[in-house]
Amino acid sequence: MSVSDYELVRAWRQVLDLCRLEAGQTVTLLTSADTNRQTLRCAILAVRDRGAIANRLDLQPTNGGVSLSRDPLAYVGTTPLTGNRAAVEMLKASDLVLDLMTLLFSAEQHEILAAGGRILLAVEPPEILVRMVPTAEDRTRVLAASARLRAARSLRVTSAAGTDVSFALGDYPMLEEYGFVDAPGRWDHWPSGFLATWSNEGSARGTIVLAPGDILLPQKSYVTAPVTLRLDGGYVRSIEGGYEADHLRDYMESFGDPEVFAVSHIGWGLQRRAHWSVLGFYDREASIGMDARACAGNFLWSTGPNNEAGGTRDTACHIDIPMRNCTVKLDGVAVVRDGRLVEG
Repeated sequence: MSVSDYELVRAWRQVLDLCRLEAGQTVTLLTSADTNRQTLRCAILAVRDRGAIANRLDLQPTNGGVSLSRDPLAYVGTTPLTGNRAAVEMLKASDLVLDLMTLLFSAEQHEILAAGGRILLAVEPPEILVRMVPTAEDRTRVLAASARLRAARSLRVTSAAGTDVSFALGDYPMLEEYGFVDAPGRWDHWPSGFLATWSNEGSARGTIVLAPGDILLPQKSYVTAPVTLRLDGGYVRSIEGGYEADHLRDYMESFGDPEVFAVSHIGWGLQRRAHWSVLGFYDREASIGMDARACAGNFLWSTGPNNEAGGTRDTACHIDIPMRNCTVKLDGVAVVRDGRLVEG
């Protein structure tokens, strides 16, 4: 259901407050052909309402001829900023960048952040943005969980469906998504509310069984029959099952890069306003599936690049896989049990 400009402007004002935007600062709104016009219009109104300067940088789309999907996360790494020094310098000179086109997994994004820039990604439909407006409590919850994850040296995931997989931790930073950027050099995504890190290279091993109802992204589909993935040495070594296993394997192999099978980030959802069922109500081009990624108590793992964490893998294929009904343990202590957050 659509939302009014009034509702969306109010949501943007709350987000900009949390981002500590001040009067006189410069905000650049990064847009492209698929940018939602209502999101853009209301963001500009909210920025101007704060007394800040709003600039729009509209760039041409890319990757359309090589990606197998129209999802912006289906082919990553190369963006409209690639080789575009004038645009990069404009963004580096901005106090805040509102990314309304999706700039993830790019060297240029890292350069902007390293220069002290702040980038907030917001590409979900307006009604999803309004439902999951971030709060200070979201930040508190994510950072509390992050402290536990940062202190841990192992993460193990099990499920009644047959998952039993382990990861060694400690070599990579945290990915703390709470929906706003309140410090220099910070990137975040509205809406969100999840925590992740990257396992030590070569450490991921065991079996992951995708059960009916688990989700594949960017396919944006619910699994309907078990899919078994064997992990060893930090890579997915086999994908077994029926049609959906074949489809997933074929998609990954289409990139012609063995690094697409590497394990990327791992973590769990913390957002109670995100709902597993939402994906079923949107067509595949309307949403990128943030409800599934952030839903409280999920186990979220991925394959492909780790360059956003300081690693060297910049493969173009990135798959996120939110799973239900898993138990997630840090050093043997459960933080998620059977798909439900362990409080405290």
